[in-house]
Amino acid sequence: MDLPTLNGLDRAEFIDVLGGVFEHAPWVAEAAWTARPFASVDALHEAMLGAVRAAPEERQMALLRGHPELAGQEAQEGVLTAESTGEQNRLGFTRLSRDEFDLMQRINAAYREKFDMPCIVALRLHPTRQSVQAEMQRRLALTRDEEIDNNLDQVGHITRGRLDQILAG
Repeated sequence: MDLPTLNGLDRAEFIDVLGGVFEHAPWVAEAAWTARPFASVDALHEAMLGAVRAAPEERQMALLRGHPELAGQEAQEGVLTAESTGEQNRLGFTRLSRDEFDLMQRINAAYREKFDMPCIVALRLHPTRQSVQAEMQRRLALTRDEEIDNNLDQVGHITRGRLDQILAG
């Protein structure tokens, strides 16, 4: 799809196309629809991020908590969204050795215990699983407010990559 076509979609079609960009949060696409037409993918992404940033903290937290853990339960059960499956597959998070899986479970549990949300990492910014694991462990030392901001920033990187995949050119 291209941007002029997207700009011409009615509300329901727009949400159908972009509703999965933000994990389990079609309300973000719905909120951005009112800002059409978009002059660029950057403008579209900014409108979507603006909707998230303007949302009450409770809604932001629901969005963050809607993200799957890396190599977590959703991956093990095969119920990740298509977007998350592709992102986790790229670095092999869906086919870990037993030791790697156990490490990820420990990191995920420690992070969730401390912050009450998953550690969100834009995998497209990392070359290896090890760099992701190091980043997750580094972030365990931060504060909850820092991690809310980090997770929202990571969601921004993830969603920009998803928009780039949806919109040609």
